[in-house]
Amino acid sequence: MGRRGNGTRRLRVAAGTVVVLAATMAPGAAVADPSPAPVPGTPVCEVRGGRLSEISGMAATDRGFVMVNDGADDEARRRIFFLDDRCAVVRTVSYPSRPRDTEDLAVGADGTVWVADIGDNDRSRQTIAVWKLPPGADRPVLYRMAYPDGPHDAEALLVTGDDRPVVVTKYSANLYAPSAALRPGTTAPLVKVGQVRLPASTTSNPFGALGRTAVTGGATAPDGRRVVLRTYADAYEFDVADGDVVAALTGGTPRVVALPDEPQGESVTYDRDGRSLLTVSETAGRPPGTMPRILRYPLPAAVSSPAPTATPGPTTPAAGAGAARSGGGPYLVVAGALGLALIAVGLVALARARRARSR
Repeated sequence: MGRRGNGTRRLRVAAGTVVVLAATMAPGAAVADPSPAPVPGTPVCEVRGGRLSEISGMAATDRGFVMVNDGADDEARRRIFFLDDRCAVVRTVSYPSRPRDTEDLAVGADGTVWVADIGDNDRSRQTIAVWKLPPGADRPVLYRMAYPDGPHDAEALLVTGDDRPVVVTKYSANLYAPSAALRPGTTAPLVKVGQVRLPASTTSNPFGALGRTAVTGGATAPDGRRVVLRTYADAYEFDVADGDVVAALTGGTPRVVALPDEPQGESVTYDRDGRSLLTVSETAGRPPGTMPRILRYPLPAAVSSPAPTATPGPTTPAAGAGAARSGGGPYLVVAGALGLALIAVGLVALARARRARSR
């Protein structure tokens, strides 16, 4: 979610968000397979010790888990944390310089840990970055990247089988990938390679309509044949053919796993056997003594699905085009309802920010 310099946390409602949400849920978006009624996740373990209260990225490993906080003000929390299978911290790795806003984490096929330093609540960063920690290394290496069209806020990272990072922006679900090799000391240009169109959702979550569309994390299955993106409300799993992650996200039909009422769910990973999803929420601002809990959700079986009505490709039709095809009626109703929901979300976020400042 990101963090301001004064420590005040917020769910940022950016200018143009209403348009983004309407486009995301417009007629023609991918239709997900039916999913069962939302069921809370099964607790796996609690993360103790107090240093991991703002978990923004998590990956499962053969020995346990790797986690990062987002842009923590406390230096002791700015680490890459390695945990055992009971959620006890067994090792930490420091950064050689201060990261800006670490928002996701992935582990590549060779065991390299990728930390996505891509958060930008205020949309003011000239570059974003990934930190790579090879197996056995004691310091991660920084690799900078730059968007072609100005700053974006992002909280999700996927790493393809050929070690290409794919950044997913938070509110528009645009996909960006480097057009040149990542090299220390240089800035690799990013190119837009597509956009994800998530299905509509009604899953209960603390942030209402906005929480159902804000992309807060991503992960790749151990076999590389599936990827998942999550919001504050749901997880969307896509099948990957021939290693083409972008084609899967832009043209595939996802299976939905509801993640109901997680306090502030920003992390997702596959279990090591690939049969379930694991999630964890931030607990900053929760009652004293509240510990982050890893939750397990079973995955629905893969079934053959009809092709999505959206045209696969690196770009998506404008929201207005979808409205014209449908006659405009349902689209206007959805857009109006979303506008009212966003007003409510904004008021709640403002109230939370004021309470945070008063503490």
